[in-house]
Amino acid sequence: MSKKIALVTGGAGFIGSHLCDRLIKEGFKVICLDNLITGSLKNIEHLLRDKNFIFIRHDITKFIQIKERLDYVLHFASIASPKDYLRLPIQTLKSGALGTHNCLGLAKAKKAKFMLASTSEVYGDPLVHPQKESYWGNVNPVGVRGCYDESKRFAEALVMAYHRVHNIDIRIARIFNTYGPRMRSDDGRVIPNFILQALNNNPLTVYGRGKHTRSFCYITDLIEGIFRLMFVKINEPINLGNPQEISILELARLIIKLTQAKSKIVFKPIPEDDPQRRQPDIIKAKRLLKWSVKVSLEEGLKETIHWFSLLKALS
Repeated sequence: MSKKIALVTGGAGFIGSHLCDRLIKEGFKVICLDNLITGSLKNIEHLLRDKNFIFIRHDITKFIQIKERLDYVLHFASIASPKDYLRLPIQTLKSGALGTHNCLGLAKAKKAKFMLASTSEVYGDPLVHPQKESYWGNVNPVGVRGCYDESKRFAEALVMAYHRVHNIDIRIARIFNTYGPRMRSDDGRVIPNFILQALNNNPLTVYGRGKHTRSFCYITDLIEGIFRLMFVKINEPINLGNPQEISILELARLIIKLTQAKSKIVFKPIPEDDPQRRQPDIIKAKRLLKWSVKVSLEEGLKETIHWFSLLKALS
């Protein structure tokens, strides 16, 4: 029996590279597509010598041509951190719109199953808590974060249109805040920011009063959820994330404790349209995927701190 072949867009990124690892481990042949705008070859260099792994440097907003048959198209290419999409808003919109269109066209041509890596940001600054998949969101389409939020909302609509019109077997994973090894040190997101500040005994920067919340999922838990979603026929969005909610101020104090840093906490004005609360309702994932979070926040942070400590020692 021939190996299943999966194309992973954004496969050199944080989540994408971990997904490539899992697929290779599970016996897949993997074609990784990435233009390296935010991804890095360092994330996949251990796979480059594997005969079942192919890397292609390509911009998904351009036509995608793959000779091999494909069983899965897993679309994880995205400019996902606020620091990056505020700097590259047009590229972010093009990735969600043109990129998703090209990936869906490829899946249609290859008769492949399709998965979209969507985001909790489709809920915007939510008025419903915790966020269920049935919630339509509270998004400012013309705000500074609109380039990312609306690119993903459009992508979801496009994926559903291809499902309804062309009968493509689709999956939509709404991914909540995820962290772990291979996050970029200049990513701009809160966990790498706090860890690097703490490792250098610098002040930890908290925006507002730190009362806004997030729910952080460790990367191995997320990948398990994504992998299970591939094999369960759910042609509608499903939340994947850790339901444990924590305030940003509590997170800062926890990271100071775990790093044994001498850092203080400083407060700055909260950015425009920054969501005040974020917590996934994962009842659907528990029921349909038999999936739940296994790694505690403290355990995951220890692993992530260790990884960043090694990076710091090598720099």
